[in-house]
Amino acid sequence: MPSSWHEFHQHLVQSSSTLNFQRGFATVRTCHRGLTGFADPAALLDHLHRGDGSPDQKNLLLGGLIQSAKAKDRAGDCALTLMLLALWPGLDGVFRRSRARRLGRTDEIASEILARATAAIRELDLNRVNWVAATILQNVERDVLRAHNRETRRQLVQDEFDPDLHGGIADFVDPDLSPERLLEELTSLIGVDAELVLRVVIDGYTQAEAGKEIGLSEPAARKRFQRALKRLREHAEEKS
Repeated sequence: MPSSWHEFHQHLVQSSSTLNFQRGFATVRTCHRGLTGFADPAALLDHLHRGDGSPDQKNLLLGGLIQSAKAKDRAGDCALTLMLLALWPGLDGVFRRSRARRLGRTDEIASEILARATAAIRELDLNRVNWVAATILQNVERDVLRAHNRETRRQLVQDEFDPDLHGGIADFVDPDLSPERLLEELTSLIGVDAELVLRVVIDGYTQAEAGKEIGLSEPAARKRFQRALKRLREHAEEKS
């Protein structure tokens, strides 16, 4: 299993030269008229990576690959790999900027970018975008940064959360429960503010962010969060 950014690229390049991949490419070519002019994947990628050529025409080619990449079969996997290789110069830029921002270990950043790029390719709605490559690259970079910031906030909340001061949520509910069951049990203890508390304590939202998610102003979210913690402290005192 590749782990470094370079190894991921090498793995994709090697997989694109297999007989199974060539057969998948043949299927993709028959589905999209614009691809019939390319004898093999290398010719297509060379065309997409060159600076010349019509941006509109390249965008149509990428759109055709996106359509095929949504299928969970050999042709779909082939189109997905071609999309990743076609976008690699842009993804490499995302990787370098993410590494410069210190968004995690190098291997973690590489895996995160590839996972999010794969999801972005297979989930892209072509009816809602104009430029395929730009949209995918922007979304990947945005989501990687957001995920890092959210995890950072989560860690800060976990580091600062004092079970004794905040009522000891783990004393009343099992944090390993499913989100639905966890919400149900906490609701039985503190009522309608359970979702707010879970978003802050478990999901790592700030009180303001959690409040916004459920339609509360920042002052209202802070007030209700403190009120919910007070109820948990009271439960803790009753239990002891």
